[in-house]
Amino acid sequence: MSDMTQRKPEIPETEQPDQQQPRKSDATRRGGGDPSSRGRTTIADGVVEKIAGLAARDVLGVHAMGSGISRTFGAVRDRVPGGGSKSVTRGVKAEVGEVQTALDLEIVVDYGVSIADVARDVRENVIAAVERMTGLEVVEVNIAVSDVKLPEEEDDEPESRLQ
Repeated sequence: MSDMTQRKPEIPETEQPDQQQPRKSDATRRGGGDPSSRGRTTIADGVVEKIAGLAARDVLGVHAMGSGISRTFGAVRDRVPGGGSKSVTRGVKAEVGEVQTALDLEIVVDYGVSIADVARDVRENVIAAVERMTGLEVVEVNIAVSDVKLPEEEDDEPESRLQ
């Protein structure tokens, strides 16, 4: 007759059940691999345009963004009830790829500032903000200075024809 008593398998001391063992995360146990490699993230052009527009406006010496016509239409749109808020993407155009982006900015600078310094500061600020927030590599930031804001000029609001 055979021995019917069951023996417990010997467990080395380092693997005793009452000791806490580091557990594999559910992500690596279930699907295997790095969770960041399971799927794709796409970023819309408008998202990059908003980030770049806000970053450019933060630079000292930038008076406004966009051409005179777009600023005039924007000012009219802002005065109409329900017309929306100021467009942060005015004067910004982005082309977004899978890992890179390129930007075109149109700015108005304040009179008396160095345009070269303002352009450099805008470029640095925009690149830092877009790369930090999106993870995309910014391959170029083209800046067109479309106007200089003179101290005696009124802000970009069209004259009202109504009295």
